[in-house]
Amino acid sequence: MLIDLLISKVRVKVLELFLGNPGEIYHVREIVRRVDEEINAVRRELARLEKTGFLSSEWRANRRFYAIRRDFVFFPELLAMINKSTGLGGQILANRAKLGKIKYAILSGSFIRGKPYTQNEVDLFIVGTIILPELGSLVKEEEARRNREINFTPMTEEEFAFRKNRRDPFVMGILSKPRVMLLGDEEEMVKL
Repeated sequence: MLIDLLISKVRVKVLELFLGNPGEIYHVREIVRRVDEEINAVRRELARLEKTGFLSSEWRANRRFYAIRRDFVFFPELLAMINKSTGLGGQILANRAKLGKIKYAILSGSFIRGKPYTQNEVDLFIVGTIILPELGSLVKEEEARRNREINFTPMTEEEFAFRKNRRDPFVMGILSKPRVMLLGDEEEMVKL
């Protein structure tokens, strides 16, 4: 089943589209426009992805629409992979030298799943010596792409260690929720 997912360039583009916006439903022609590939190649990949169980489709007014099946066996892993290569996660990894000295960088599970923004949730948590203007510009780009505010928290290594040792509710909340680790050792980060 895994080989059916990761072979073609068109399939990768389709996966990036759906996993970059996991709550969206797309019509075939919209998918073709967004991935900028030939319609027959896109249809072939959509059929393969539907056969594997990754996508489901339905007809509405003589149009076929596709959506991700969140119960797909590799959904969490694919979602994490795509969020590390595209969007905010991909930009952080590509520009990490410009961002300063990063010890840990994580995206929240609700952020990568495209869930609505909640005021008390942190979408991006980053620990280290961070160059805030650089990070701010990456966040602004992603906010424009997603058309929503991104709540991010930078923290120095010293502050993080202090607050973690004190079992600060804010830090414990971040460490206890599902996340995708962009940079750093996850076991070391959560160890008390």
